[in-house]
Amino acid sequence: MAAPYRIAEAAALLGVSDDTVRRWIDSGRLPASRDGGGPAVVDGADLARVATELHEPPAPGTTRSSSARNRLTGIVTRVVRDTVMAQVEIQAGPFRVVSLMSREAADELGLEVGVRAVATVKATQVSVDVP
Repeated sequence: MAAPYRIAEAAALLGVSDDTVRRWIDSGRLPASRDGGGPAVVDGADLARVATELHEPPAPGTTRSSSARNRLTGIVTRVVRDTVMAQVEIQAGPFRVVSLMSREAADELGLEVGVRAVATVKATQVSVDVP
């Protein structure tokens, strides 16, 4: 099971309001659970599924204002590993970021679908951290 996220965390990762996440939970679009009457939480894998459904990729050449160093917080939506390399996809609001890294690095970071990650973009290099 991927990490659980509170409603506010899920909303921030998806780039929507807390109320929108609550409506999706109420409508069944986004499953949630409560442990012992605590706050509602959303499983990271379910959040990743909704993230990929939610945002169409931006048109080529279309970007928001940015600096030379961008940190895009999002959720891992796909990880493809072979014996040497890993391809990690992150949905960060409306942006889909794909990073190629060593399999060892992906394993050490614990990158799996539903994990929160930060893509750091500088020039043509993308670094991925787990906060």
